[in-house]
Amino acid sequence: MTAAAVWAALEPGDRDWLRALAAHAGPGARVALVGGAVRDALLGGACPDRGTPGVDLDVVLDGADVEGVARATALPFTFHPAFQNATVTLPDGRGVDLVRARRERYPVPGRNPVPEPGTLEDDLRRRDFTLNALALTVTPDGPGALLDVSGGRADMEARVLRPLHGRSLFEDASRLIRAARLAARLTLSASPELLAQVPDALGMAGATPRLWAELKLLLQEPRPGRAAGVLEAWGAGGLLPGTALLAALDARRDAGADLPWTAYAAAALSAGPAPAALAERLGLGDRPGALLDRALSDSFHPPDSPEVLLRALLRPDAYPPLTGRDVVARGVPPGPQVGEVLAHLAALRRGGGLRSREDERAALERYLQER
Repeated sequence: MTAAAVWAALEPGDRDWLRALAAHAGPGARVALVGGAVRDALLGGACPDRGTPGVDLDVVLDGADVEGVARATALPFTFHPAFQNATVTLPDGRGVDLVRARRERYPVPGRNPVPEPGTLEDDLRRRDFTLNALALTVTPDGPGALLDVSGGRADMEARVLRPLHGRSLFEDASRLIRAARLAARLTLSASPELLAQVPDALGMAGATPRLWAELKLLLQEPRPGRAAGVLEAWGAGGLLPGTALLAALDARRDAGADLPWTAYAAAALSAGPAPAALAERLGLGDRPGALLDRALSDSFHPPDSPEVLLRALLRPDAYPPLTGRDVVARGVPPGPQVGEVLAHLAALRRGGGLRSREDERAALERYLQER
């Protein structure tokens, strides 16, 4: 695919915006579209199940004042002085990262890299995988050249995921999780170089806070179970428990179930030895744990709710318990007596005395007769 073909794969509005950005950068500067937009165009289009409108735009500026260019767009933006980067908010709500071309070094593996000014080629070589180290230069008149400094196009044709250098996953173990996400989403296979670095990433996992943030992003993938399965196949399944449960949720999502990412997070928590500690480490917040508690309870929820879908996986012998409406239909007047009946049935369930809805109806009859 040529530079013109990558350019044609972009939305017309995005092409117009990139041309204007190149004009704002001024003569002598280089503006390049990098990352996912270029990668997905070369792979034949953005992945259709990512679930987000439009294409993510990441732009590298070489020889231009990033803050000044961001201000010239007349759009809202946030400037990050430490890295001399800016995030511009497009009218449709997407955020565009404007990155100053730089090199990076890792004085302490697992921690944030130290940036240094560099060229566009330097910026491409600091990235994670060869298929993400591709760039389309942009001029005020349209597309320029398609840059490939690491053999990314050949790897893309072979659908192979390859790290850029031998210490890539040691310096930043979160790249292992990102690799699994990309491999699952884009149907890529791991190169021998990537697989050889998996032990390095596992050894550095505890010293790499970004790895846990990447695991949270994995739970928000279109098919988290598929990505978790990739990790397991690579020998890194211990980083996230519950692979089989996540795969089962994938199957339900594929069948049309509306499952939020919190359902996947709740499934992972249910499979771990210390759910609270895992939730804190992944930064999940309270919602997945609360969802798990509801799924494990006997409380009523609609049949197609995440609680019921999870309950079917975690408690396959569970059944829909009788509700207050069922009790009233049996002749108990609305009020405190209904609560007493439901509490009695709940106690029998907890004690293991009820195995089905029919058992509950029989227990209800006995209770009413004794009263």
